[in-house]
Amino acid sequence: MESFASIECFVRSAELGSFAEAARRLGLSAAAVSKNVARLETSVGMRLFQRSTRHLALTEAGQQFLDEVGGSLATIQNAVANLASAQGRPSGTLRVSVGPGFGRLYLVPLLGEFLTRYPDIRPDWHFDNRQVDLIAQGFDAALGGGFELPQGVVARKLGPAHRVLVASPGYAAAHPLDHPAQLRDCHGIVIRSPQSGRVRSWPLTHRNQSTAALELRPDIAMSDSDAACLAAAQGLGVALVSMPFASAYIASGHVVRVLPDWYVDNGNLSIYYAAQRLLPGKTRAFVDYVVEQFETQKLAEKFNAA
Repeated sequence: MESFASIECFVRSAELGSFAEAARRLGLSAAAVSKNVARLETSVGMRLFQRSTRHLALTEAGQQFLDEVGGSLATIQNAVANLASAQGRPSGTLRVSVGPGFGRLYLVPLLGEFLTRYPDIRPDWHFDNRQVDLIAQGFDAALGGGFELPQGVVARKLGPAHRVLVASPGYAAAHPLDHPAQLRDCHGIVIRSPQSGRVRSWPLTHRNQSTAALELRPDIAMSDSDAACLAAAQGLGVALVSMPFASAYIASGHVVRVLPDWYVDNGNLSIYYAAQRLLPGKTRAFVDYVVEQFETQKLAEKFNAA
């Protein structure tokens, strides 16, 4: 029977399309990964990859083998990891992706207590506004809103993903607004998507669930909600920002809501993780802890613009 290490090297190389990428994921050299795969091919008596200097592709036999062993490998790995968890000791490296601003404000402050509860978990957190491929990139979890839900990934709702219009108290007093159509007469501070570089346009939703077009001029464009709040606090215009960022500025009085009966509904803020029957103990501990903290701190209510 071929070694578990050789099968793991094969699966990771197939998922990532590269011996070098698989080596980085596994903490091995590319030569060691290639050697393990070659040993597996010798053992099964057939070629699993077509190799070239720039490309690594599965053969028909390799694809069949991956389909048969890929899920089993994850199950075995999780079972091994959960042996410690069964004794109350979730352990291992916890790879999490989260937006920089949200992570600094709401996730990093939870780290101390989390590590006190689970000292054998090693956080490896990546701060990026782009949506990651949890499975292909080897993340255990991700936090965000408005993500597409790919196959094999589930989402657990944490709270609403709402955006609101804010301005400095002075700017709001100088530009009183009664209807969204009046926004076209204001200086607009908009958010540019880090992924596409485009300024997205969403409809505004009223508390009574009626809708209206959002006509905010893109006089200033930024890719960060916290920076947009800072710009609005300086009296530079009306900004459309996410509630997790706006709430602190509103509470401090640096900005006020403009058209407070209106908001943008972006769906839900969620925590994402792989849909597995046997979820690793470290991932389960993290998901449950984040959900618990959102409930304890009433963050869902805080982020609700309606």
